[in-house]
Amino acid sequence: QVHLVESGGGSVQTGGSLTLSCTISGYDYSEFCMGWFRQAPGKERDGVAGINSDGRTNYNDSVRGRFTISEDSAKKTLYLQMNNLKPEDTAIYSCAADFKRCAYCAGGYCIGLNHRGQGTQVTVSS
Repeated sequence: QVHLVESGGGSVQTGGSLTLSCTISGYDYSEFCMGWFRQAPGKERDGVAGINSDGRTNYNDSVRGRFTISEDSAKKTLYLQMNNLKPEDTAIYSCAADFKRCAYCAGGYCIGLNHRGQGTQVTVSS
């Protein structure tokens, strides 16, 4: 059974940095499509960033230039480096994955990612 577990969330002030990790277990993969999503209170879940096993990445316009998605296959871990955080970045961040090439990604949102983690809270204060 595939499990995704996020870590690294927390509380920071505006301008601070956090690195989220998503550890994947239960499947030995080579190809993948993975992504980070977030949901703020009262808002819909939104795509933040996605990455394909060929290294292509895509980002939500609101985080491009501040966030970086990466994946370490040896560690089976997906990362999201978040710099210059803003209060509007406050949300529950979750990872998702599927073990085939991305079908379609746009604006940080990749479709068809069937495995999801529970999420980790990120709070940015002004």
